[in-house]
Amino acid sequence: MDIQEIKKLIDLMVESDLQQLEVREGEQTISLTRRIATSAPAPLASPAVSTTPSQPQPSGRLETSPMIGVFYAAPAPGEAPFVSVGQRIQAGDVIGIIEAMKIMNPIEATMDGEVLEVLARNGTVVEFGQPLIRLG
Repeated sequence: MDIQEIKKLIDLMVESDLQQLEVREGEQTISLTRRIATSAPAPLASPAVSTTPSQPQPSGRLETSPMIGVFYAAPAPGEAPFVSVGQRIQAGDVIGIIEAMKIMNPIEATMDGEVLEVLARNGTVVEFGQPLIRLG
């Protein structure tokens, strides 16, 4: 891959507002990550009072998507999913597959735990950093 192709990928990321892009060409892999600066919100002139009841945040740790692509919960249609609620998994266990640029990428757990909730739906597009499963 030459510098012109890399510049085109960067332009594509900016135009499409992508935060991460990974391209594999033969045995070469290029991974690009955009860091978007966020500004701190302006301080309020007076204290704000919320009148809506706060909802409890679900407990647990999240396994998130390392890339953008289509999430598959099972190895093939009609087969059992990689993980299900109540199952204990260990770091390194496959929790799903993400298809990106026609490449099937197995997604491995980064931590041990019990699956409390499967958050990503089979066959849907997931974003970089999107929660896939919740562990307890």
